[in-house]
Amino acid sequence: MTLAWAEVGEIAARSLGVAGAATLLAALFGLPLGVWLGSRPRRGRMGAQVVLYAGMGLPPVVVGLLFYFLLSRSGPLGGLGLLFTPLAMVLAEAVLAFPMIAGFTLAAVRVRAEGVRRLVRGLGGSERQVLATLLWESRRPIVAALAAGFGAAISEVGAATIVGGDIRFHTRVLTTAVVLETRKGELESALALGAVLLGVTLIVTAILVVWGERR
Repeated sequence: MTLAWAEVGEIAARSLGVAGAATLLAALFGLPLGVWLGSRPRRGRMGAQVVLYAGMGLPPVVVGLLFYFLLSRSGPLGGLGLLFTPLAMVLAEAVLAFPMIAGFTLAAVRVRAEGVRRLVRGLGGSERQVLATLLWESRRPIVAALAAGFGAAISEVGAATIVGGDIRFHTRVLTTAVVLETRKGELESALALGAVLLGVTLIVTAILVVWGERR
């Protein structure tokens, strides 16, 4: 293996940080939207539901290209100097994780919405309390939504390469490092990096599952 384990650890930490931040950002908007849409009548959510489900298949390279255009020097946000930074990668990966989190949350909430609303309203609760109860009662499926969002973020390579540039010690993450080592013919390094990527994903998913099972 040509890569030092210290560098592998640094790459893994960056991958976890970028994917984790992207998942949190996507969840910040995706969870409330999914709960709200899932609580709406069927006619009131169908259009948004179609858009969210279609967004689950967003090509990462297209998202990366869009952010490259926005953040490049000639782009509308070029003055921010975000291109080829970890923050740019967080934003791109958040866009990819968002429809996963919002869509899975919507699917989980809609099957409970009618019963929960009837119960909470019958007890004199407000619509805000209905949404809060729906969020709590759907916590286990929502864990799956968060895991799916994190998986989409940490496994992403196309957008991460385009907006991050795969710069060593700056924007290189596990997926882009695997591609680089494979192209160099360093299959041992690529396999080791892939194993680390699988390990990180498994650990984070396990933490989410344990957290979701707690009452």
